Amino acid sequence: MPKPTAITAVTAATLAATVLTVLPAVAAEPDHRGAGRLNWSSCQGQSDPRQQCAELAVPLDYNDPDGPQITLAVSRIATAKPGLRRGVLLTVPGGPGNSGLGLPTSGAARLPQSVLDRYDLVGFDPRGVGRSTPVSCDLDSSDLAMVDLRPWPAAEGSIDGNVAVERRIADSCARNGGPVLRSISTANEARDIDRIRRALGERRLSVWATSYGTYAGAVYTTMFPLRTDRIVLDSNDDPDPSRVGRGWLAAFGQGAEDRFPDFAKWASAPGNPDRVADTPEQVRPLFLDLAARLDRSPLPWPGAAPAELNGNVLRETMMQSLYADARFPDLARLMLAGLGRRPLPTPVLPPEQAVQNTTAVSVGTLCNDVAWPTDPAGYAKDVAADRAAHPLTAGMPVNVMPCAFWPFKPAEPPVRVTGRGPANVLLAQNLRDPATPYRGALKLRAAFGERARMVTVDSGGHDSYRANGNACGDAAVTDFLVTGRRPAADVFCPAS
Repeated sequence: MPKPTAITAVTAATLAATVLTVLPAVAAEPDHRGAGRLNWSSCQGQSDPRQQCAELAVPLDYNDPDGPQITLAVSRIATAKPGLRRGVLLTVPGGPGNSGLGLPTSGAARLPQSVLDRYDLVGFDPRGVGRSTPVSCDLDSSDLAMVDLRPWPAAEGSIDGNVAVERRIADSCARNGGPVLRSISTANEARDIDRIRRALGERRLSVWATSYGTYAGAVYTTMFPLRTDRIVLDSNDDPDPSRVGRGWLAAFGQGAEDRFPDFAKWASAPGNPDRVADTPEQVRPLFLDLAARLDRSPLPWPGAAPAELNGNVLRETMMQSLYADARFPDLARLMLAGLGRRPLPTPVLPPEQAVQNTTAVSVGTLCNDVAWPTDPAGYAKDVAADRAAHPLTAGMPVNVMPCAFWPFKPAEPPVRVTGRGPANVLLAQNLRDPATPYRGALKLRAAFGERARMVTVDSGGHDSYRANGNACGDAAVTDFLVTGRRPAADVFCPAS
């Protein structure tokens, strides 16, 4: 894979022609310092005594700011050194649909002391998520397996079953999600973030966003550029406004191909107790052959969802395991079980309520941000081509989703990320990220132009900063957060 190269700055003509997508009422809103201050108290169910929680009312509809309100759950760990404090570092979660309320605690364990000394760490559950005003589509339990929520085609490549499932999900969300689900979008998350900033009494906000949060963070700094301080976007999504989430899902095909060789090397290493093959070259065909065999002859797996180990369950485990080296044993052990060399592991299922909530917010974001194609035949054609191009993911990344049957039009066009605004953005990116591939990060880098620099690390997995032990990459991001100095040019950090 080629190394990163410097990105050509966006031309002045291009910048002059760019229009920010901002609701006029929000853009003109006076910046009342400290408006709606938060009342902090202990966090329910949180074991970290440093972390405090509060609730913030925000408009259900920003076109009607004095109308119905919903609640955002917000958390913080204040710096222990107020004399060094610069401001707030808001942690923006991924997903879409992930909770961010515990991110100050996990961030405090991960960040260097020099960063912790200078910022209050603040997290939040986005609208619809967790302890904010929650949503659910009340899906049938039979549709909650990950091999259904991610649309893996049938063994022979048919998507007929996927069309039926995704139509049911869309219908259930439209029937049960209510006005909060209709209000979920990345643009509204950006507006919610700015309400959090105001409630914290901050004129400008620093951000550390990961995964889908990088798109939310990019939209925030595009809509409210002068209210941003130091913006770190970690594991970056392609901001293409014509596709948005549809493009992110499609990227999984390339991401798996980029990342799988790291697993193959690990899974064939001598001395590895979960070794599946003698050489890295043997691992990929072994995986593909095993998946095909399990397509034809699944193994009973009582208590799992579904209650069998089939080819798509193996493929879904592969996708999840490529996120971090620490997850490699999950895939290797399932492969060994499928090969008859190990017993099947004890199934571990997430709580149904959490899956219902995350699914509803994810579907709401993907479908409300941008309109999707509606013809199942087009998806079937794309799946057939992608199965040939990316056999590891078998066409899943380009398959049909509930958005094909979504009955609601997007309330506004997607925000186009541009280079207009202060030069205060730093992107951190692994070279072999299975979920937000490097090529998509380059597109976000290009969209920002001279507003941004990018630190690319020769590493695999999802999450880069303080996640893979690369001293070069970590130092560049830490220096930016502590001093505000960005690298003079994009940085490439060799493997550590």
